[in-house]
Amino acid sequence: MQFELTTELVTQVEQLIEQHNDKALKQLLQDFHYADIAEILDELHLKEAMYIIKLLDSETTSEVLMELDEDNREKVLENLSIKEIAEEVEELDTDDAADIIAELPEERRQAVISNIEDAEHQAEIKELLAYDQDTAGGLMAKELVKVYETWTVAGCLRRIRGQAKEVTRVHSIYVVTKDEKLIGRLSLKDLITAKNEQKIADIYISNVDFVYVDEDVEEVARVMQKYDLEAIPVIDQNKTLLGRITIDDIVDVIREEADKDYQLAAGISQDVEADDSIWQLTRARLPWLVLGLFGGLGSVFIMEGYEDALNHYKELFFFTPLIAAMAGNVGVQSSAIIVQGLANDVVKGSLLSRLLKEIGLSLINGAVLGILVILFGQLMGMPLKFSLTIAISMMSVIIIAALIGTFVPIILDKRGIDPAIATGPFITTSNDIFGIFLFFYIAKLILGF
Repeated sequence: MQFELTTELVTQVEQLIEQHNDKALKQLLQDFHYADIAEILDELHLKEAMYIIKLLDSETTSEVLMELDEDNREKVLENLSIKEIAEEVEELDTDDAADIIAELPEERRQAVISNIEDAEHQAEIKELLAYDQDTAGGLMAKELVKVYETWTVAGCLRRIRGQAKEVTRVHSIYVVTKDEKLIGRLSLKDLITAKNEQKIADIYISNVDFVYVDEDVEEVARVMQKYDLEAIPVIDQNKTLLGRITIDDIVDVIREEADKDYQLAAGISQDVEADDSIWQLTRARLPWLVLGLFGGLGSVFIMEGYEDALNHYKELFFFTPLIAAMAGNVGVQSSAIIVQGLANDVVKGSLLSRLLKEIGLSLINGAVLGILVILFGQLMGMPLKFSLTIAISMMSVIIIAALIGTFVPIILDKRGIDPAIATGPFITTSNDIFGIFLFFYIAKLILGF
């Protein structure tokens, strides 16, 4: 039965904590997945959450910690001793252990590492902490199953059993040389059906996907997504096997990038959540609102420059929101498609071919919308020349907005700036300004004021 967090369940847990009924509390939680327990803890007061953390065994609570909301996890870690944190991370895979330790202040971080009793686990965590968090090295785990090409099938099976005890899930078996260089992977079917005396060198598959340790995590996600991989090995420039990245970590990366891009598209410049402080939310939102303010003021100055036009053709004033809206909408549509294409690495071909494609698409859309405007003008009894002015202006604005929406993300991407920024107020504001300027300029040419 699927877990459902209810008010009744949270109340029941709170009551058991208040009664110090440890036996009943353990019995209630024992059948829950650690992610479900984390969801319950996120709803409790810190004191109550700490009570459960102290009550359950480290094997369970270490996994629960990884699933907690980041802010809640930070508070829990602050209330655990150095020794208690060390006990928790000893139960985790190296990548998760490194993530937990990385969240600690520098002084506590070193103390926790020193209190990890398993020397090998300690050394591997230190190694992972040395890598940038946005690279494959910062994402990988050291736990994996590897075999040497010189082993026999019989010897390989014995050693795999020992290695597999330390690995939560065995996605792949990697084949290395005696100096630890990755040369291939091993099919479990081939291993089981091979003769005991056969060498691994005779049955391994040399075709193996991998990423370099300094590869950006977004590139790692793209490779794993493209080839439908559950895990991928990580190597250095000498092809030495260093670790592996599993799909659960990549899902987290994809989710975080999607959240960040969505916020950028909405005009939020920092990674924030709904329950963050007013100050944090203000800092994230205000810069883009200021940009929108200056953009609006720019539009005001443009309209002031065409004051004579408004005196002679006051109807133009009523169409400025339409022109601005079409410019913003078209720009956002174009930029959203390009940003998505860049993220999925499907924006191919020359810039010229993309230019021609966008112009063609804009002409079709602009022509259809222009005809609708002309028909509307005739129904409302407006002069044909005025209706044509609106239609031609709108078509021109649509073309310019589409080009801006297409090429701004591409330029940002080439300069190493997240192109998602181009789907938000930046592109909308710039297109509003260009659109209004172009509208009045074309109206002046046609209507002659």
